[in-house]
Amino acid sequence: MELINKLLAINSNYILIGLMILFYSLEQLLGNQFKFDKRPQHLFQNSLFYVVFFLLGILWSFVSVFSIEWLNNHQIGLFYLVQLPLWLKLLVGVALFDLVSYWFHRLSHVVPFLWRFHRVHHSDTTMDASTNFRGHPLESFLWFGSSNILSAAVFGLDLLTLGLYLFITMIFFVLQHSNLRFPKWLDKSLGLVITTPNIHKVHHEQDQHYTDSNFSDIFIVWDRLFGTYKSKPVEQIKLGLKEFEEEKKQTFWYLMKSPFLEITRVESGELNKNTNAITQLNK
Repeated sequence: MELINKLLAINSNYILIGLMILFYSLEQLLGNQFKFDKRPQHLFQNSLFYVVFFLLGILWSFVSVFSIEWLNNHQIGLFYLVQLPLWLKLLVGVALFDLVSYWFHRLSHVVPFLWRFHRVHHSDTTMDASTNFRGHPLESFLWFGSSNILSAAVFGLDLLTLGLYLFITMIFFVLQHSNLRFPKWLDKSLGLVITTPNIHKVHHEQDQHYTDSNFSDIFIVWDRLFGTYKSKPVEQIKLGLKEFEEEKKQTFWYLMKSPFLEITRVESGELNKNTNAITQLNK
């Protein structure tokens, strides 16, 4: 308990930047899973998102803390109806935060208005540790940030549990998006319960059949339980979204305004049909 308090007392921005530096350096030293050029430019564009997150995060943290403290002070939520040891309450609480996030994430792929914002994260046609930063701030705070408040309201979760959940996901997100090679045995062992980097990369596959899968942040068991788990050899994955492949559409300013633009989604099925049609005409 004392160790958890000490870890959570560290400024999360220091930890996140430290993780970014560590894994970005490892990517240069150990070789990349996905090869691409203009790495410094890619890092710069994604880092601009982090600057916005940092500024808006100060405001949103006040909203989250105030809301959850109010809920806790009024003893709202299911955990107030039962007595659990602290360690079990923390473990179950982290899993429940992850469960609610799973459903919020899944809805982001189903509801067209929400997808307009969420596709900013999926737009990255390359990948490295900085991809973790890429995401529209309105979605991150107003949508996914709200999921934590809802979790606290329904289950009676407190700020300590939320802090532990956010600490764990911060590590997972950097790992899952890092451009490093991970052994396949990891997916066949820990991957039965945990969302490993290779499993998460399937979620970034350009083919929507795979994009709409593996929504869990920490526990892949939610995808297995609700029928959204899919697997694909990581060496066969093509990252990003076809409609964002132009270089100008990979810039910070374009991605920030992209939710308000009409951008037709190009499905891999359509690409295959068009390719086959052209092939038949040329015969």
